[in-house]
Order: sequence, then structure tokens, then C-alpha cells
Amino acid sequence: MWGRQSYRLGDMDFEANAKDGIAIDWPVRYKEIAPWYEYVETFAGISGQAENLPQLPDSKFLPPMDLNCVEKELKKSMMDKFGRMLTIGRVAHVTGPLGHNQSPQRGSCQYRNLCSRGCPYGGYFSSNACTLPSGERSGNMTLRANSIVYELIYDEQKGKATGVKVLDSETGETVEYYAKVIFLCASTMGSAFIMLNSVSNRFPNGFGNDSGELGHNIMDHHLGVGAGGQMEGFEDQYFYGRRANGVYIPRFRNIGKDKRDYLRGFGYQGGGSRQSWSSLVAEMSIGADLKSAATTPGAWSIGLGGFGEILPDHSNQVTINRDLKDKYGLPTLLFDTEFKDNDYKMRIDMANDAAEMLEAAGAKNVQSYDRKSQHGIGLGIHEMGTARMGKDPKTSVLNKYNQVHACKNVFVTDGSFMTSAACVNPSLTYMAFTARAADYAVNELKKR
Repeated sequence: MWGRQSYRLGDMDFEANAKDGIAIDWPVRYKEIAPWYEYVETFAGISGQAENLPQLPDSKFLPPMDLNCVEKELKKSMMDKFGRMLTIGRVAHVTGPLGHNQSPQRGSCQYRNLCSRGCPYGGYFSSNACTLPSGERSGNMTLRANSIVYELIYDEQKGKATGVKVLDSETGETVEYYAKVIFLCASTMGSAFIMLNSVSNRFPNGFGNDSGELGHNIMDHHLGVGAGGQMEGFEDQYFYGRRANGVYIPRFRNIGKDKRDYLRGFGYQGGGSRQSWSSLVAEMSIGADLKSAATTPGAWSIGLGGFGEILPDHSNQVTINRDLKDKYGLPTLLFDTEFKDNDYKMRIDMANDAAEMLEAAGAKNVQSYDRKSQHGIGLGIHEMGTARMGKDPKTSVLNKYNQVHACKNVFVTDGSFMTSAACVNPSLTYMAFTARAADYAVNELKKR
């Protein structure tokens, strides 16, 4: 699942570890990645509004979707009373003409709010609608279904990886594929598994694991904390269509003169809505009663949910468990992660700030929440950091181009490479670094 929320990391994020003395420094800075963000945004199509905030760099945008009436009220109140910004979510949906002709099969977003079924218009950016058709048109793509890559093949004489071992999930057959260059982009835990499972005389503790950092420094975004309430006085207002988006409140803590008793910060996602028609089924209305109920919208409500940054920590780790096998007979992963003191302190503000902003906007019956069931890494489904990039091979797995330090023809371009997490959805950053790594690999191949 991808919610398509698309935000850039900025200078503040790439410099944070070095400034805070946390973990290791990123080997890159924003100015190096900015052109690759734009490259990806041009190809994908990102709907959003420019706001000129240093903590949330603007993207190359297609037209933004609209805020509804209660969101506009919250936006005004937040700026007037707190000096904080609310903007429409930045989302990978085509809301206007794309600036290229590489995706002729895509249509624009139809605002049906049925994204979870897949989009037959190709309105939202996905592999099905965009990258796979482009790969197919190149004539250089072979797509092999039902394939579990479980090991990298390493040639000790050549000092290179020569291919991958694949298990066919339908037949149980194993196949080996060979290549000059290998890109691992199997998701953070998928790539961590493949690397941890790839042991040899050269790499007894996992592929490329000279630093001992492979599988460590797992990060995520913590969520399940925020507030909601009812907005009165807007009963005569409604909205058109079914917007495929919500609002975004950029980070405002530990910025400028604001100093908290924790490091980093958080943003909010959420929005305003009318009460749903689900009560119609419960009431079993028919005829005039049904028509009356269906044409009388309920009260407006509004909610904000926080996305908080989790710091990289060596003790948050995943290891390979060769004693417990999955249904294919492959080893499994064993997780050892927990929230730290910084996370718990941040969550207090995440709940309180949301409630305070809603109450200031006139919301009634405001309830804050911090769900204990969400106190854990992995629940935010933004897993990162198992093969972090860095300047020093002694403390990192990858270099600044996503290359394995100890094996230059293997690149890892999913969330594994992240050195810190920021507090924004990370997919746009994965794509920018992937495009940059692919370009670098092509240029290196041309140089032989």
C-alpha cells in the first residue's frame, strides 16, 4: 500500500544527525538531491501547493486539490494564533497535464476516492500505470512473476556479485540469474533479508556487512496519536467530488527559537469531513425517510494524526533466524525494536498540540488520543535504515550513491539506505535516490 503522500526532505533533515550528534552523518546534502527530486516529480506528477518553508521544501507541482470549509477555518486560525502553516497534502496524482510524454496511458485523477481498488485511469502514480509500461516500451525489461530472490551470488575471485538466486513460489524451482550490476529494491526488510541471508567466506555476517551495521538502525514514523473534534456553524456548506487527499501540517517543533525536551519533530495529516451515510443501513430507511436522510448531511468533524520522527539507534535491529523457517523453507527475520525516551516525550506534544490547535479553531468536544497499541516500530509501515549510507565503510553499509561499500556492483535503493528518517513520508526520497543511483550506475558502466 502506498498513500502517495510525497514530500521532500530538506537541509534540516540531511544535516540533523551531524548537528545533534546522533548516529552518523548523511553523506549527501539537499542540494545534491534536489535535481533528482525534480526529475521524479516531473515524471510522477505531484499535486500540491508551494509554501516556501525551509523545513518542507517545495516540489515541482501540478495544481493542488482544494481544502474544504472547515480545513480553511483551521488553516486561518493556525496562522493567526500560532503562526503555523496548514497546506493541502502533496500527493502523486495527475491533476493537470504532465510535462512529458513517457506515460501516454495515464488519465487525470477523477476524484472518485476509490484509489484502494487501483486506478483504471492511471491518475495516481504507480508501477502498474507508469514505470512498468515505460520499462516495457524500452524493450529491455523482463518481468518474472512469483519470484522470491533469497540470496546474492558472490564471486570471491572477481570480488563482485554475479547474480541472484530465485525461488519460484508456485513450483518450488530454484533459478539463478546473472548480471553485471544488481539493484536491490525489495523493501527495507526484504533487502535486509536478502543481504543477511547471503553469507560467504568474504561476508560471513551478511552481504556487505563489514561495518556490522547491516540490519541495525531500524527507523519508522510513529503515529496513532493526535486529536479530533466537531466543527459547528458549517451545516449549510458542502463539497463537490471526492477529493483523493487530506491536509498536511508541516513540522513546527525544534525549529528556530522553539526548543523542546526531545530532538526532531513531527507533522500532521488529517482533514475535515461530514458524517457518513453508514447510519442509513442501520436505520433501514426506505422511501421518503431514506431520501430525507440521504439529503441531510451530518455534522462536520475534523481530525489530525501525527507522524513523528524516530531517531536511528543501533539497538533497534533485525537479525536472520535460521531456526524458524517460512512456508518456503527459507529463514525468517527476528525483530528487536522498541520506542525510546525521545519518542515518548514527542508523543505528548503530538497529542496536546493537535488538541490545542483544534480548540483554537472553535472545534467542540475535542478528544486527544495516544493509542498504546501503536507504541512500536513497524506500525507506521515506513521502515527504514537497515543498510544505511555513510561516508565511512566502518560505520555504514552503502556509499552516497547507494553502492555497497564492499561490493561496488550492488546498489540498494529502498528505505534500507536511509541514515535518518525525517518526519515526512519517505517514498519520494526513495525514488529520487533510486533515479540518481541508476544514472550513476549507467555512467560508471559506460566508463567500464
